[in-house]
Amino acid sequence: MSLGMVVKAPEGLVLAADSRVTVEAKRSDAEGAASGEVMRVDYDNAVKVLSFASPNDWVGAGTYGLAAIGARTPHSFLPEFESTLPATRLPLQEFAERMSAFFAEQWQATQGPKPWSGPDITFVVAGFDEGTPYGRVFLFEIPRSPVPVEQNAEPGEFGITFGGQHDVVDRLLGGFDPRLPALLASEFGLTPERTQELAGRLATELQWQLPLPAMPLQDCVDLAVFFVRTTIAAQRLAIMHRGCGGPVDVATITRRNGLEWVQRK
Repeated sequence: MSLGMVVKAPEGLVLAADSRVTVEAKRSDAEGAASGEVMRVDYDNAVKVLSFASPNDWVGAGTYGLAAIGARTPHSFLPEFESTLPATRLPLQEFAERMSAFFAEQWQATQGPKPWSGPDITFVVAGFDEGTPYGRVFLFEIPRSPVPVEQNAEPGEFGITFGGQHDVVDRLLGGFDPRLPALLASEFGLTPERTQELAGRLATELQWQLPLPAMPLQDCVDLAVFFVRTTIAAQRLAIMHRGCGGPVDVATITRRNGLEWVQRK
């Protein structure tokens, strides 16, 4: 499942993700086939922070959720995707739209039109348009939500886009487990309106206050690494699905320098 995130701040963008891919398969021997037992194997060198060659080296992308299309990870498709791009720098929204169309096509070629009940592959595309002061972030999901939607889209609006196994981050940022309002509603017989009001108040009063507009880029890097490493550590110690692990890849994107790796396995 993994954990990926993009931090949008005044000095630039930070992309971070773990490196674990979990593969599940039914046992092929007679005993396993009879019991329906599923084997789970983890690999800790997947690439989930994606970079692109010039002239699109002002763009990066992160992935989380479903790990592969068929038997291939999104990273393995990059040579084919980049071969479809023009030799000129694209606006970020157009880049995201082309990327979405490419991976939707790969999905259709592999999965066909049959209904899909599993998780989506989420892509978060981040970068700079020429001549703009601040970065932009677009999110799309294959196969269900292929239209890229801009995150923190208002001028001068900053924030964090994250997903995958985000329960630890939810508690750190929100100050409580997201299941709390529903549990309180069940326990005390709250109406849907009162439950929604309670959830809003909890979010307002308990949310971890992060001064992103004032944070230097290095502090944003530290923040992203903290979230990913804390999730990995928590999963290692708790009884839960250990979907995050391996090295943490981190890259920054700035208006002047484009994408630069901070740490990369």
